[in-house]
Amino acid sequence: MREKILYGVGLIAGLYLVRNLYQILLVLPDEVDQGAIYRILLFHVPAWITCFTAYFLAGAASVMYLIKKNLNYDTFCVAAVEVGLAFTLIGLATGSIWARIIWGIWWTWDARLTWALITCIIYSGYLMLRHAVDDPTARAKNSAVLCIFSYASVIITYKSIDWWRTQHPGAVLSIRTGGGRMDPAMESILFQNAVALLMLAAVMVAVRMRQEETQREVESLRRYAHAAA
Repeated sequence: MREKILYGVGLIAGLYLVRNLYQILLVLPDEVDQGAIYRILLFHVPAWITCFTAYFLAGAASVMYLIKKNLNYDTFCVAAVEVGLAFTLIGLATGSIWARIIWGIWWTWDARLTWALITCIIYSGYLMLRHAVDDPTARAKNSAVLCIFSYASVIITYKSIDWWRTQHPGAVLSIRTGGGRMDPAMESILFQNAVALLMLAAVMVAVRMRQEETQREVESLRRYAHAAA
């Protein structure tokens, strides 16, 4: 039953993405100032929405682990961080492509770009920490603490354009306080793409959780066999 649900959600997400691609590439007109390249933002922004959501849920799961001491929360946390990190890389890559056309450079040490890179490094460090600790309980505890503190970097990344006015554009979405006036049709597709990516991320997290559970069982059997020997 669980597999059927995952297949179903994954199929819906895939079809939704294909439909959105059709709208983005063949229906929406070029943007007045940016031309055709603005279309990449319709994936760039949803990728950041997805990774920020994943990191928030990972932080919440870390808090729950420290309270409940249930390894299922740790399993969810590592899965969410891995998926969030993948979408972070997508956000950085698509942003660089956009910047190359609009700014004429692939990268600049803008406040938001810099903190986005720092966030990527911090959560990569979270995954490295997990590989450095063998004991499951100690690994889960240390990882949970690090994950909670790591979320501060997400908050700084999100608020950076409000705190420092550097090269990165300000808020463009109408739902944000002080946000820009993005064309309603373009904004609608952006949010629809965000929904599709969130659905895809949910499937990826579920699959990764199953892999983590299997890995934990294998580690438990290995320790048992070693102790018996």
